[in-house]
Amino acid sequence: MVLAFAAAAILVNASPGQANITGAIIATEGGTLNVRSGPATDQKTAGTLANGANPEVFCMVRGEEISGYVRTTSTWLRIGKDRWISNAYVNWSPPRPVPWCSAASKAATSARVSTGGGELNIRAAANSTSGRQGSFADGTVVDVKCQVWGQEVDGTARKTGAWYLIGQKRFVSAAYIKWSAGEPWLPWCGQAPPTVPRGGTAGFIDAQAPAAQSSDRATGVPASVTIAQAILESGWGKSALAREDHNLFGMKCFGSPGDHAIGCRDYATFECSPIGGCFDMDATFRAYANVADSYRDHGDLLANWSRYATAMDHADDPKRFAREIHKAGYATDPQYADKLIGIMDDYDLYRFD
Repeated sequence: MVLAFAAAAILVNASPGQANITGAIIATEGGTLNVRSGPATDQKTAGTLANGANPEVFCMVRGEEISGYVRTTSTWLRIGKDRWISNAYVNWSPPRPVPWCSAASKAATSARVSTGGGELNIRAAANSTSGRQGSFADGTVVDVKCQVWGQEVDGTARKTGAWYLIGQKRFVSAAYIKWSAGEPWLPWCGQAPPTVPRGGTAGFIDAQAPAAQSSDRATGVPASVTIAQAILESGWGKSALAREDHNLFGMKCFGSPGDHAIGCRDYATFECSPIGGCFDMDATFRAYANVADSYRDHGDLLANWSRYATAMDHADDPKRFAREIHKAGYATDPQYADKLIGIMDDYDLYRFD
């Protein structure tokens, strides 16, 4: 089993940095605004702010999308330790740019070109052969909007296939960008906002069933097994991998996001070895534009990889199917198949096949 969590996804225990931004005005049409302990409404309430209040802002992250009095947005603002508000309820006077929050130090962080002396080319797409759109001198601070996956580059900062969008059809390789306080938890360009599980176990099952049944019709992979895997791999949709990057099945990159994912991101995870026991480690997982793409990738993997051919021969027997994908190496947890079957039995997931 792969159950990936990342503390960076919901930033907690943050201490305000030295820099702060003024000009934020709470706009709630008369009521108060809840302050949350993380950038989502399922996080604990950490106080309230009155309409017209002027909190200092330290940095921003991508969180739950909120339709508020001012705008609809997935941007959340850190206003103190364990204190977050949605930018959907904030007017700015005057308008002010807000930096990203560092995933490591929780402080505001800025992106700076790091080439070792030369210039960094700006490209029209995420590869070094696309049209040149100018260049940045070494040390230039750049405004990163989001990231895409493109040509892998071995640069002065790191080796990566990630590229940063800095303007319309203007990209720079992340391999030559260093962050002042550590890399932020950047969204992928065009990615749906983080998902927030609703309605408990029944709500999660009902929400996942249509995509699982669609995969069943398209690939033959039993919907009951697919839903059980989504439950087990994502911790009922609560893992950072599921919330942030819509990866419900612990699908890893192995050097490429494949045909359905939009990028690759590192997460802390937990693996088991037949000879070495179980241990914590870091691994690179696929990031998806939305939940539906995660299901498409999962179904294609099981239906088309030769290692799962025996499982597909037993697609009409969900319990046998679960044991065969485990035997073929889908997960390292020695109890993986038993756990899937237990979930299918407990929640009668066979009704979705």
